Amino acid sequence: MYIPELYKNENQEEIQNFIHKNGFGILVNQTNGKLWATHIPLLLEEKDGKQILVGHISKANPQADSFKSNDDVLAIFHGAHSYISSSWYDHENVPTWNYLAVHVYGKVTVYNHVQAVDSLKRLVDKYEAKSKNPVRLDHLSEKTMREARGIIAFEIEITAIEAQKKLSQNRDDKNYKNIISELEKTNDNQSIAIANEMKNNR
Repeated sequence: MYIPELYKNENQEEIQNFIHKNGFGILVNQTNGKLWATHIPLLLEEKDGKQILVGHISKANPQADSFKSNDDVLAIFHGAHSYISSSWYDHENVPTWNYLAVHVYGKVTVYNHVQAVDSLKRLVDKYEAKSKNPVRLDHLSEKTMREARGIIAFEIEITAIEAQKKLSQNRDDKNYKNIISELEKTNDNQSIAIANEMKNNR
């Protein structure tokens, strides 16, 4: 990912929190000679003192079969984003876009069935934590759990992480504050989220 130095984020704790918060990612690799992408939830976990990503896809997805011949993958996570109008500046300039994104590169290892079910339990537990009546895989019937036979679960050994936080860092305080103010007037959730990120960033 092209990242100008001004927008590079190397704060590892911040990056980890970002992935935990924005865990629905895009898994990209080479499949059948072309780029292939699948939108899936991914868990950031620790194993043997190292960070890994854990996820699963359908066995019917050609991407699953491609792991056998090429274990290189890219996982893309994106957060809030918003259009920034240059009419919000006190000078002439071009419009732009503010956003947060993380790219994680790594090597895939496919899980066996027991490991796959364990990974599903952790995923469900994470997202059911705030439910009024949380679902537990342990409480589902054997018939329902047979559906787990239809997935390929895996872990990704992380080899590199690139993180970008583009939040108008190139603007002076006056214009920076005005961008925040204009974003807050939009009543758009993404724009307001970017405004909040900007407040926390300066």
